[in-house]
Amino acid sequence: MGPIHQEQVCYTLYSTSNVITHAYRSLLEPLKLTYPQFVVMMALLQKDRVSVTELAEAVGLKKPTMTPLLKRLETLGYITREFEAGDERQKCIALTPLGQSLADAVDDVARKALCATGLSSDEAELLISLCQKIKLELT
Repeated sequence: MGPIHQEQVCYTLYSTSNVITHAYRSLLEPLKLTYPQFVVMMALLQKDRVSVTELAEAVGLKKPTMTPLLKRLETLGYITREFEAGDERQKCIALTPLGQSLADAVDDVARKALCATGLSSDEAELLISLCQKIKLELT
């Protein structure tokens, strides 16, 4: 067996990400969420009342990408976007009671998606660890 080329690793990560994102679509449809919106909701359920900058960093998206995504979540009634007290340039993102009520549904989607991969808990932990290692090396 020859060496694994970087392009093959990149392709495998990219194509796997696409397959997983596609698998989430049907699970997220009842919540009216896209996959990026789901990721933001998961982050907010872990840490609520954060700045747009902090939230963008937590989910790995660029700040300009966040604006339309957050507007849609606000329209759905899941979040509020309010200016920080004393700082008219920074908005604070907070879950509404409706957004907070999605915690069980969001956990259920994540659990079903993990089950659909066929990975054991140990395999999932290893995959997460390897992906985090790659991200650290490349950033």
